Amino acid sequence: MDNRLRARIATFVSIIQAILFLGHFFIYETWRQFAPASAAGVILGLRIPLAILSVSFVSASLLSFRYYNFFVRTFYTLAAVWTGFLNFLFLAACACWIVYPVVRVSHLPIGRPAIAGTLFSLAILTSVWGLINASWVRLIRISVALPNLPDAWRGRVAALVTDTHLGHVRGRHFMSRIVARLARFQPDIIFIGGDLYDGTKVDLDRVIEPWKEISSRFSIYFVTGNHEEFGDPSRYCEAIERAGIRVLKSDKVIVDGLQILGVQYGHSVDPNSFRSVLEKAELDRNRASVLISHVPSHLNIPEECGVSLQLSGHTHGGQVFPFSWFTWRIFGEYTYGLKRFGEMLVYTSFGAGTWGPPLRVGTHAEIVLITFE
Repeated sequence: MDNRLRARIATFVSIIQAILFLGHFFIYETWRQFAPASAAGVILGLRIPLAILSVSFVSASLLSFRYYNFFVRTFYTLAAVWTGFLNFLFLAACACWIVYPVVRVSHLPIGRPAIAGTLFSLAILTSVWGLINASWVRLIRISVALPNLPDAWRGRVAALVTDTHLGHVRGRHFMSRIVARLARFQPDIIFIGGDLYDGTKVDLDRVIEPWKEISSRFSIYFVTGNHEEFGDPSRYCEAIERAGIRVLKSDKVIVDGLQILGVQYGHSVDPNSFRSVLEKAELDRNRASVLISHVPSHLNIPEECGVSLQLSGHTHGGQVFPFSWFTWRIFGEYTYGLKRFGEMLVYTSFGAGTWGPPLRVGTHAEIVLITFE
């Protein structure tokens, strides 16, 4: 790692830590200002715990890239959960300062403690719901009608699994649940759309071992996401191949007449590389095709190259509010769901796992079954 990259990482970590510290400080000051006088001693005693919590996620994240053991996994999970709670506690603190002036102007008999108590209670309840919701993986069924689909594929079912983020929060047990559920439906083919791993230190083979227990009629195909490409993606790809999964490295296969193309993350986000890969694939426009690409971006390129259906993930739908607003600003209607872009269909999945805080509010975890009509 060169000095410039080290400097950029250090700067990024410093900015994140500063944001987390200021967020904790703002929550503390809100508690101090809105708490009843009788709770002043309790609020004062929260300074040190909050100071420790403010550095927990950055510390846990740094450790997670170097170590994978019970203690680090536990520390990272707790820190990630707290960071998720922090998001809604921060929103509750902001709401306190907005609601209180309105109450005063309206002459309502509601004091500061009641306002804070109500809003922070809602924040905690929302966070708890987010934890539960993120662990509840839905099964989503969609149907697609593709032009020039081979007759043999009509009525067949493909499964799409993206963004499991195997690492310190979700591991082998989580993967076993996903695979067991897929096995019950016996899809004809399975697509894994990237970010199978979280990119942190992990036992690569153990966490994806459950994939050895499932087979599909036409195999399982994988493309890398951004988290596999944090460093050298080859170590992830080798482990994935050992699990019996075929890694598509920006290449094309024809499966019983259906063209399937998988583009690696690094190629898909660079317009020139993306176009070059698709042009070299020489897709037959008179035959249906499926593109697996982690990110739903530069959609004009695959549409122009004759792709029938693109399958993506990456966005998580923002995972929790207010970050969902940012993803919709970036990806628009292609943030989630089955949409049309010109002559091409696009399905973007919320993903099965989570990144960072293991919470989902306003989104859900999913695996997708796609029926070809």
